Amino acid sequence: MNTTIRLELPEEIARQIESKWKDLPRAALESLVVEAYRCELISAEQIRRVLGFASRFEVEKFLKQHSVYDYTLEDFEQDRETLRRWQERG
Repeated sequence: MNTTIRLELPEEIARQIESKWKDLPRAALESLVVEAYRCELISAEQIRRVLGFASRFEVEKFLKQHSVYDYTLEDFEQDRETLRRWQERG
């Protein structure tokens, strides 16, 4: 089952937006998906399915284009600890 979302915009605003994003429905869908991912409401796999990407690599490229990175605080702490150990060695 799919859900249809209908957006109503004043014509002049729609034209302004379409001057940058030719495919306004796709741009709206991508924005919604990015925000849902940032809020941890959907997974990367769900992004892949919704946007029709063939692979996880396409999803990662898409997320980077939208300044969304899967680098957690735990990743940072682990990298910091690794760096500390390397510095101790020499």
